[in-house]
Amino acid sequence: MHKHHSALGLAESLRPVQPVTLLRPHAAARAARFFVEKFQGRSMYAVKANPSPELIQILWDNGITHFDVASIAEVRLVHGVAPQATLCFMHPVKAEEAIAEAYSVYGVRTFSLDSIEELEKIERATQGATDLTLCVRMRVSSEMSKLSLASKFGVELTDAKELLQRTRQVADALGICFHVGSQAMSPSAYVQAMEKVRAAIVSAAVTVDVIDVGGGFPSVYPGMEPPALEAYFGAIHQAFESLPVSYSSELWCEPGRALCAEYASLLVRVERRRGDELYINDGAYGALFDAAHIGWRFPVKLLREPESKAREIGFSFYGPTCDDMDHMAGPFHLPADVQPGDYIEIGMLGAYGCAMRTGFNGFTAGDRVIMDDEPMATLYVRDEEAREAVSSNVIKL
Repeated sequence: MHKHHSALGLAESLRPVQPVTLLRPHAAARAARFFVEKFQGRSMYAVKANPSPELIQILWDNGITHFDVASIAEVRLVHGVAPQATLCFMHPVKAEEAIAEAYSVYGVRTFSLDSIEELEKIERATQGATDLTLCVRMRVSSEMSKLSLASKFGVELTDAKELLQRTRQVADALGICFHVGSQAMSPSAYVQAMEKVRAAIVSAAVTVDVIDVGGGFPSVYPGMEPPALEAYFGAIHQAFESLPVSYSSELWCEPGRALCAEYASLLVRVERRRGDELYINDGAYGALFDAAHIGWRFPVKLLREPESKAREIGFSFYGPTCDDMDHMAGPFHLPADVQPGDYIEIGMLGAYGCAMRTGFNGFTAGDRVIMDDEPMATLYVRDEEAREAVSSNVIKL
């Protein structure tokens, strides 16, 4: 990978034919330090959001020592990059063979579960180990989040008593975890979830050693400008302090999107224009899965010198494959004089965009280039002096 100072300079100098992934290591490092310094507990990175080895190394170098892994492949990946990292296998339904390998080969001692069957599976796979931290996942509401995670996993409050009591008998340390959904837009989501945790602890009358508030910490996108992350941290810590747990109990979180969204953006070329539809060289089967399938809007910028003076209008995008579903409705607001051959930067694709790329129809990722400018939007630059120091392409909140 080579380095460049700006997306505009890269577009003008290289005129790339394939999409280019623009990486900003300094943005990921800044996000990691923010969580390490300001969240009053343990922050562990949710690897599924972006499993890039380079990103894992950046987070490790900036204080993220624990990683939420969802598969044995992620266990192997993180161990290969950061052998001293603590791995927590937080998928509630795992293959017994994966549990056994994680425990015996890679030293994983933390597992999540949401059923008696999974608890028994963990017992068998670890041969009755007595050094386990077991986190019972509870089902909580996703009503305050843009993407729900409330239907697939989690034990209902009415069934939590027996599972917590059974797990307490097996676990060296008992945890309760939950997930409020992706892109939580209000700190109240965590407060409400922790009220359900309170009820479960009281009902089961068990000693709880870990409260894991999961992921859901937001990034910033057009039409989705959340409160400051400090507001989330404060609400979570206050709710944690009021729970009936021991003084030595630990508070954990599992940020994914919030740690990596600003890490990457995408440089694409317009291949055709049809009215307010732009055909670009990446799409639903590339880095724009969320834009296509859940209508996610990402910040966009026309890279042209001199800068266009045309008024902005809303465009939709078509990706490069032969599939009609390769369509991103947007609207993506760009100058009305966009034309074939123009380059567009699409921002905030470090979370899930990089992770979900395929090679369908033979369209694969192009080069990756390290940038030293600022991401197109940020939650980590808020004071006026810092805002003035960053480049003009940043969307300031």
